[in-house]
Amino acid sequence: MHNALPLLPLLLFSPLATSTAPPVVIHTWGGPFTVAADAAHDALTNARSVLDAVQIGGAACENNQCDGTVGYGGSPSENCETTLDAMIMDGNTLNVGAVGALRRVKHAIAVARHVLEYTGHTMLVGDSATLFAAQNGFKEEDLATDQSRDMCEHWKRNQCQPNSWIGVVPDPKSSCGPYTPLENGASETAPGQDGGDIKGRGHDTISLVALGKDGSMAAGTTTNGKAYKIPGRVGDGPIAGSGSYVDSLVGGCGATGDGDLMMRFLPCYQAVENMRRGMSPAAAAEDAVRRMVKRFPDIQAGVVVMNNKGEHAAAASGWHFTYSFRGQGMNKTHVVQVDPINGDCDMSIEL
Repeated sequence: MHNALPLLPLLLFSPLATSTAPPVVIHTWGGPFTVAADAAHDALTNARSVLDAVQIGGAACENNQCDGTVGYGGSPSENCETTLDAMIMDGNTLNVGAVGALRRVKHAIAVARHVLEYTGHTMLVGDSATLFAAQNGFKEEDLATDQSRDMCEHWKRNQCQPNSWIGVVPDPKSSCGPYTPLENGASETAPGQDGGDIKGRGHDTISLVALGKDGSMAAGTTTNGKAYKIPGRVGDGPIAGSGSYVDSLVGGCGATGDGDLMMRFLPCYQAVENMRRGMSPAAAAEDAVRRMVKRFPDIQAGVVVMNNKGEHAAAASGWHFTYSFRGQGMNKTHVVQVDPINGDCDMSIEL
């Protein structure tokens, strides 16, 4: 779960949706993540494109290792390596560039932008994504830090708990691998329901949506994924429609949470399509979350939505969620706290 973020005194309560004059940027999470809104807003006010703003905002979080869940040196896999997932989407063209399980390259969202700009593909993964990055001038370097190595060694000393294995021997709930499948078939527990769902240590993505004065929109996501994942795992972050989605004719969405479950629902595509059919941002976000909760009542999820008028809102389940926004005339980023939909669903703004 996302660590509790310190909040300044809450000076006013918001309605279920807030309207902000463009140019405006919104993104998942507050606290240390607000460097992204500040950087993206600065880009927009200096006549940079919305794609540039999303990339610059995401890169700010990568460089600052936001909460240890974005960028290098966090969320090590079972083999103690940090890998990165990212995507960026152009709301005018619906073009997408993404990378998954990117190794040895720090600037994942920039590599995703290169996939968008210089290829006809949508996603590149693993070592081949690293090769593409190197061919485009990106530096290869170790993404592990002393902190991420210590995290991994502590995890191993704790009998590799938690982990994401199911239906194998030895028992993954009490032992490290190597594992082999049970002879009598699959476990009764479906992936993502138990089997290593990591409570208390988040897989928290920053997902951004930007709206320019000309009505252009862009969205993007960057994350180092789920801690102690099986090597090769790619989460929902770089999946168009799941981690983020945008259509300048309608609006955009960013999401964070249990990606192994969330990618089955494409919550951001759902939220944008909800708005296309006439829902408000608040209703669109809540509907997208409730669809997931209906099948997985304990899912941890946060969805933030903005339409092409600059109206934005969010919905969450399984945790108290925050999102950030900054728009025209605002001298600092504001953070909105959102209660889970199975609680009191009011929101308050941190000024």
